[in-house]
Amino acid sequence: MSSRIAFGGFLHETNTFAPSKAGMDAFQQGGGWPPLARGEAIFAAVTNVNVGASGFLDVAREKGWEAVPTLWCAASPSAHVTAGAFETIAGELVERIRATLPIDGVYLDLHGAMVSENFDDGEGELLRRVRAVIGPDVPLVASLDLHGNVTPLMVEAADMLVAYRTYPHVDMALTGARAAQALAGLLGTKRRPTKAFRQIPYLIPIAWQATAMEPCRTIYAELAALEGETVPSLSFLPGFPAADFPDCGPAVVAYGTTQAEADAAADAVARRVMASEAAFKGTVFDPDAGVREAMRLAESATKPIVISDTQDNPGAGGDSDTMGMAAALVRNDAERAAIGVIVDPEAAAVAHEAGEGAIVTLALGAKSRIPGDAPLVASFTVEKLSDGRFVAPGPFYGGSRMNLGPSACLRIGGVRIVVGSRKAQMADRAMYRQVGIEPEEQAILVNKSSVHFRADFEPIAEMILVCAAPGPMPVDPAVLPWRRLRQGLRTSPLGRPFA
Repeated sequence: MSSRIAFGGFLHETNTFAPSKAGMDAFQQGGGWPPLARGEAIFAAVTNVNVGASGFLDVAREKGWEAVPTLWCAASPSAHVTAGAFETIAGELVERIRATLPIDGVYLDLHGAMVSENFDDGEGELLRRVRAVIGPDVPLVASLDLHGNVTPLMVEAADMLVAYRTYPHVDMALTGARAAQALAGLLGTKRRPTKAFRQIPYLIPIAWQATAMEPCRTIYAELAALEGETVPSLSFLPGFPAADFPDCGPAVVAYGTTQAEADAAADAVARRVMASEAAFKGTVFDPDAGVREAMRLAESATKPIVISDTQDNPGAGGDSDTMGMAAALVRNDAERAAIGVIVDPEAAAVAHEAGEGAIVTLALGAKSRIPGDAPLVASFTVEKLSDGRFVAPGPFYGGSRMNLGPSACLRIGGVRIVVGSRKAQMADRAMYRQVGIEPEEQAILVNKSSVHFRADFEPIAEMILVCAAPGPMPVDPAVLPWRRLRQGLRTSPLGRPFA
């Protein structure tokens, strides 16, 4: 008789300092992710998409499980999930799991850094509710983003938590498959792995968490070597350093056949992370210096110079509408330069009404009113219009069907600006192409992304620079107005402890 496994997902990465919250509409639209799906519709929504649930389903089919769909949704990172949205989604997900009983196991596709208006620990509360419904004997496994801020409640409520190992996250589906394999080892037995949980006492800036770069490259290589028969799962989560609550920060979660084995594996990884603290730093340019450096490099480059507009990363809670980098490109007379995505539905509507070839005068962007930011007031040529619907085939989005809403390419001098109506992190070259910009033909590309863009843009980049223009996700988390962190946590590598 095949195993019946209930599965679902509820993903949100919360920047508690960001300007906009996530209500139900954010999950119904999905941003760069599939929109909210229920029941059988989940299969079509996530199949062949780079999300955890897709990888889980691949393993479920291989093993002949009856995968029972409940509810799956995700939204672009932002400020808190509203209490109404959290209760609506969590409540329905839990009730749908209840309706599947009796079942042999549960798999959840989660992020790990959700903060709602009513719960600091969104995933911990969700896992607690699911555990209360299914009881202590049904195995419960979840996959997590490596930016998860893992809490004691999450570790307690789930039998196993399995995190991504790549940033850019090209292994989201693979992690869902790894979680499914972990679940397979728990089915039909009351044996559960022992757990070891370690919280690291310093925050890691997301710009330096890329796993192809040091020190994460070595950390993850050593972590993978420690896994085996006696340590079936081991995860290091650098964390999401913009959630103002006590459990924010990096963590290690290990599972072993004995407590001694779990503890030894967790301690080995934690020691390596502690020894790497000084390496989690890098060079950051201000907007004008970064643009001028890119222009200098472009004179002899054969491929684009790519700039990360890291502090307005919509993948970290930004609204993707700050204009510091766009203004610097214009101010410095950059040629063959492109930037995206500037989210400004009103400007997109004006461009569509005017039509291709028209000249429009706009106060572009800066609707989120970030301190130090201002609209770019100028006349622009409408070069290309789009409905914003396209497939993002690159390694990060992995074939996701995207909808940025009415979109346009606006040109001012030698600078082309991708304007959209809905936010999604600039992590796929198709996001330029959908408005007629060929990224490989540009001298300079400015992407509103911190690291995920590297998956699709690093192969075409001569060099990558990081710039800090005004935005809600500081490249150095120490500058955020923290109030509720745990005492003694350093708010940046080698920085001062929070008191």
